[in-house]
Amino acid sequence: MRRIPPGILREAVIDTAAITANVRQLRRLTASEIIAVVKADGYGHGAVRSARAALEGGATRLGVSDIDEALALRRAGIDAPILAWLHAPGADFAAAAARGIELGISSVDQLQAASAAASADRPVSVHLKVETGLGRNGLAPADYAVAFAEAARLERIGRLRVTGIFSHLSNTSAADDLAAVGRFRDALGLAASHGLAPHLRHIAASHAAIALPEARFGCVRLGLSIYGLSPLADRTSADLGLRPAMTLRGAVAAVRRVPAGQGVSYGYQHRTAAETTLALVPLGYADGVPRAASSGAAVRIRDGVFPIAGRVAMDQFVVDVGDTPVAVGDEAVLFGDPTLGVPAVEEWADAAGTINYEIVTCIGPRVPRREVSP
Repeated sequence: MRRIPPGILREAVIDTAAITANVRQLRRLTASEIIAVVKADGYGHGAVRSARAALEGGATRLGVSDIDEALALRRAGIDAPILAWLHAPGADFAAAAARGIELGISSVDQLQAASAAASADRPVSVHLKVETGLGRNGLAPADYAVAFAEAARLERIGRLRVTGIFSHLSNTSAADDLAAVGRFRDALGLAASHGLAPHLRHIAASHAAIALPEARFGCVRLGLSIYGLSPLADRTSADLGLRPAMTLRGAVAAVRRVPAGQGVSYGYQHRTAAETTLALVPLGYADGVPRAASSGAAVRIRDGVFPIAGRVAMDQFVVDVGDTPVAVGDEAVLFGDPTLGVPAVEEWADAAGTINYEIVTCIGPRVPRREVSP
């Protein structure tokens, strides 16, 4: 039996040693340079702590979505290379250039804006993103030649340094991804014909980095997997040698013995079948616990795993623990490392009809993160 220390209502425990160990394992598995993706506050784990743990594990670069995320890492004292790839229309790259942020470039206009942010003694480092079939951002194939020629010109005159060329896969099927890899190879060949020789070429994120060796190109961008979660439907974290870094838990806030037929939570979606005990867990959809998981997910309390009874509310949900002698203050674990006997985040994702990425990333700011490094 585990109890939550007094005064703690809810928390996400973040095992930074797990992130470090996961990066080391993924380096062995992929034999590639790793860009550790810490966007969206490190997929809910905390961007700064996740970045430091990933770098300790051997990641050589960090990846974020936007410049604000990159600058926040710089303000925290992280001086490793950082790539930011999604920019507002008309973005000014001066602040990013001044802090040595590498820019993902998806248009000729962005290429010119990056050049404008350079100084006489400081070229701006860019990664050219090419569209290879995902249908999102990136240089269109019709623009490759013009963009590569201009990038090469700007590199020759010292305005830019083309550090990388990259793209993104759909993970629809191996055939779809291999077709995109083929288009990526063609883009690399065309870039080389214009005199570009980037140090980094990357198209694989966690799914392809693990499952599709042809997509590695010596460098991979890893997000979900560094947090110890599997991107593959047919392989668990344990199968891949990874350890989930987040454990979401709360303190049982109330215990109530009720008769058969007791309605539970809004709408009485659940009524008790027999006399039973209900335990209140103080996390709800305001904390990122999906309402769609109502009556579908379960939590571990003491030595049992018990289902949610009724609807998840904004701040709380109820579990039916039967005749188990649960007490106020007992630990209720929503998800964590399933090898320790607690529910896997994938169980919550399945119950909510979503993916493990969304569950951890959406855990809200009202849930304190407590860093541990066992």
